[in-house]
Amino acid sequence: MADAKNRKEKRVIVQNRKARHDYFVEETYEAGIELFGTEVKSIRRGNVNLRDSYCVIRGGEIFALGMHISPYEQGNIYNRDPLREKKLLMHKREIRKLQEATSRQGYTLVPLSLYFSGPRVKVELGLCKGKRLYDKREAEAERQIQRDIERGDY
Repeated sequence: MADAKNRKEKRVIVQNRKARHDYFVEETYEAGIELFGTEVKSIRRGNVNLRDSYCVIRGGEIFALGMHISPYEQGNIYNRDPLREKKLLMHKREIRKLQEATSRQGYTLVPLSLYFSGPRVKVELGLCKGKRLYDKREAEAERQIQRDIERGDY
C-alpha cells in the first residue's frame, strides 16, 4: 500500500509536437516549474499551449518564455498574465551544463511537454539543434516510406 503512494505516475498534459518537427532533440531533461494556484487549475483543465515557447538562462536561472497558460475562469483577481516568464527549477550544476551547451552555435532549450508527476507539474526540456528545410523534407519522406511499408504498398 505504501509502495503505491511513493510511485510517481506521469500523466502528460500537453506536448509540443512542432518542436520535434523543427528541431533535432539531442538530450531531454526534467525540470519543475514555479506556478501560482490559478495557473495549476487552468493546467489541470488542459488550457496550456507550448507551441512557440523556448527557454533562456539568465543569472544562473532558467525561464520559460512564450508558454501560454490561459486564465482560470473562476480565478478573477488572482489570475496572472498568461504569457509571463515562468521560472524553471533545476539543480545549479544542470543549469551550468545547459548554459554551456546552449552557448554552442545552433543549440536552444525548448519545452517538449508538460506533465504531472504525482501532484507536481513538470516540464520536459529538450536540448535541440535546429533542422534545415531539407532535413524536414527528408524526415517527412522517411515517415511516408514507413507508412507505405506498414500498409504493404512496398
